[in-house]
Amino acid sequence: MIHRRQFTALLLATPFATAGCSAARRAPSEPIPGGFSYLPGITTRDRLVAPEGRAIRVAFAINPGVQVIDVAGPWEAFQDTYRPGQDVSAFELFTVSETAKPVRASGGLMMVPDYTVYDAPVPDVVVVPHFDYPKPATRATSPIHDWIKATHGEVLLTMSICTGAFQLAKTGLLNGIPMTTNRKASDNFAKAFPEIMLRRGPRFVEAGRIATSGGLSAGIDLALRVVARFFDEAVAQQTAETMEYTSTGWRA
Repeated sequence: MIHRRQFTALLLATPFATAGCSAARRAPSEPIPGGFSYLPGITTRDRLVAPEGRAIRVAFAINPGVQVIDVAGPWEAFQDTYRPGQDVSAFELFTVSETAKPVRASGGLMMVPDYTVYDAPVPDVVVVPHFDYPKPATRATSPIHDWIKATHGEVLLTMSICTGAFQLAKTGLLNGIPMTTNRKASDNFAKAFPEIMLRRGPRFVEAGRIATSGGLSAGIDLALRVVARFFDEAVAQQTAETMEYTSTGWRA
């Protein structure tokens, strides 16, 4: 199994390519300075409608080698969000994996899945973080990919964090739409999935019922953006203040 640190080293071995992001107001041949996702998010005007009478259910798909911040960052944003004017959590969060066995995450952290792909409740939002199995830069799939694809037909939004885009790409859900991933992984993503419309550098890209984020902490910005789409920017700002998160990369 390739661990996240080894995978990142492999990605960094490829020289950076040039930008192709119109939202960043750069010509396709103009290089993007720096090595991370710092350009403004590419947003949609589509709002997300929260279900009435219950919390918004968010499922995090996890497999061996799952990246901790890809889960913990968005999880913190969602858990710190309350319905406007109410002392009630806006989101209900749970993890889904292929089996009920504990999953070894990055840095050795163990995560115990709440559900398997065979008994998970239907969520409203699915989050796909980076995980090592199956190997990201291959076309190999497993039951978690089948679950993500099948569940997408019933959810309001499917979103990937960082190089979780590699795993989401395998489901076919990124075909024909603009998307992004970790800035440092862009060359490898383009090689693995040349048919997909990769945008290099933005913090996140929204495309209808799909959203993808740049690297690592960009997932927090995407999660806050999701909060704003369900409610409004004032609610998202309150969540950011609760987290003591000073980035404004989530704003449209």
